[in-house]
Amino acid sequence: MPNLNKNTEDLSVIRAGLSKTPWLVVCLCAAWCDTCTAYRKQFDTLQEQHLDKCFAWIDIEDQAYLVEDVDVENFPTLLVQHNDQTLFFGTMLPDASQLHRLLTSFSASLAEDPAFASKNTSLCQEMPSGWSLRRIILENE
Repeated sequence: MPNLNKNTEDLSVIRAGLSKTPWLVVCLCAAWCDTCTAYRKQFDTLQEQHLDKCFAWIDIEDQAYLVEDVDVENFPTLLVQHNDQTLFFGTMLPDASQLHRLLTSFSASLAEDPAFASKNTSLCQEMPSGWSLRRIILENE
């Protein structure tokens, strides 16, 4: 399967990727964050192992309107959504192997039980009910 998008901040490219997959994998960061800068290359490389997923790098200051309803207190904060269901939302050590294991586990769980996404809430920090970055990106053309 071809890569859906090159990890980008360009919302039109992200929208195009989202039109081809139910998966959205996002790193919420800030340009001034040295940890995020160091993590970026790992995050970019990781998408080559998950070609069926749309990866996005969202700067919470430059693109604040996308995440104004959620609290991002530490970096990197990662978000994994399948359709509009959030599977993971929270801070993770800047080690792409951890995110790789999480994505692999989610893919296997969804293959085994398609209702897995609607049952999973334990890996999410607090967020508004029904909030979906995927939906926000698709609706903000």
